[in-house]
Parts: sequence; C-alpha cells; structure tokens
Amino acid sequence: MGTAYKTVMMKPQDNVAVALSNIPKGTVIQVQCWDWSVTVKLVSDIEFGHKFAVRAIPAGGDVIKYGEVIGAAVTEIAAGEHVHVHNVEGKRGRGDRMGHAN
Repeated sequence: MGTAYKTVMMKPQDNVAVALSNIPKGTVIQVQCWDWSVTVKLVSDIEFGHKFAVRAIPAGGDVIKYGEVIGAAVTEIAAGEHVHVHNVEGKRGRGDRMGHAN
C-alpha cells in the first residue's frame, strides 16, 4: 500500500504544482486540477511547500503558478523536476535589476 501524497494546483494552465508534504524522488504522483489531471514521476526530492513541474517548461518559458506568471525558466525544466531559485528567475520585485547605480 503506497502513501498518498497531496499537492495543490489551482488553474489548469499552471505548469507547476506545490507539494503539501515532502515527496521523495521517484514517486509517481497524480496531480488533479478541476477536470484536468496528469501523472508525473518526480525526478527530484520535493520538500513541503516547494514546486515541481507538471509538464516540461522550455528555457525562457513562463513558470505559471495559481494562474499567474511567477518567473521564467533559466534552463529547460522537465516534468517532475523541482522548480525553485536554481532554475527560475523571478519577473517581479527584482530591485537589483532596476539599473540603480550606487
């Protein structure tokens, strides 16, 4: 009998889901969002509250969570891969990108 891991994905256009517990690498998980669902094999350990891709995201592509663009993929991100600061560049609130000279 396997462990049922819970995730949250709010909008069908999202390309990431959020883990509601720690989920180990290699876990095959069913992600459900409204009438859309996908089965994903995790290629990374995913910690509670962290994101993983539910479909491939091309390098430079938008990362979409809760129906909103939250960043851009720095490299190609495979389905099941951990999505975090190592492979996503934020598009909001980047004061270091404002061009201020100090």
